[in-house]
Amino acid sequence: MTKKLDINGLSTIVDKYDLFFIDIWGVIHNGITLHKEAIKTLEEIEKAKKDYVLLTNAPRPNNTVKIFLDKMGMSKHIQDKIYTSGEAALNYLKKSHLEEVFYHIGPSRDFDLFIDFKKKKTENISDCSYFLCTGLFESYDKNLNYYKDLLEKFISKKMICTNPDLIVDRGNKRELCAGSVAMIFEKMGGEVLYFGKPFSEVYNQAIDTNNKKILCIGDNLNTDIKGANLQNYDSLLISNGVHKKEIENEGIEKVSKKYEAIVNFMQSELKW
Repeated sequence: MTKKLDINGLSTIVDKYDLFFIDIWGVIHNGITLHKEAIKTLEEIEKAKKDYVLLTNAPRPNNTVKIFLDKMGMSKHIQDKIYTSGEAALNYLKKSHLEEVFYHIGPSRDFDLFIDFKKKKTENISDCSYFLCTGLFESYDKNLNYYKDLLEKFISKKMICTNPDLIVDRGNKRELCAGSVAMIFEKMGGEVLYFGKPFSEVYNQAIDTNNKKILCIGDNLNTDIKGANLQNYDSLLISNGVHKKEIENEGIEKVSKKYEAIVNFMQSELKW
């Protein structure tokens, strides 16, 4: 049974935990502006002398996301808590694929992920050793059939996906993410290596979790909450996020069961 915290707030359970993994997009901001109550909550967590990581499935290096959030007005000391799926993927790529030719699937703005090995990027899909998927091309950001046609002759190549999210809400606009392309590739029989929630590598890279009682906070059942479940951490779902309409129509118990996810706590927004 999911316990709702809208009345009592996060403050009523904070003492139970040593560490909080907190999603950014959908929890701390909506893609356009910061959520004031969420920022206040982070400050209160610090006052309670608890640790937290702003763990995001952003397919960009940590510093790029910090610059983005700095423009929104996020304080520097909060920015220092950021760890991205892009950073986790970059660490792997530098160790294992630095000398291999890749084909980039995603918007041109994601160039900073591979700036250190940009000479290995090819425009000819036939020449690559692997696909680096950070999102969708600007010209085909709504047409998933395009990617099915693009990739159908190359399922023997491996795909590295730097954002397992299927969708994200930018304000009131819903957008497709890299995970949607990767899912198509997998369904066609291709191999995908994911970096980001719900997969364990991003948690392990972000911070030392040994002997800590952990709560994961996020708005996505497939990534934030499923990730918590897979790591045996407790979870708190922000219900005004990507599942808002589903929860309003069906209730949290039915929705969490549909996604095969265990939700320990729920808030409409992150609030102290």
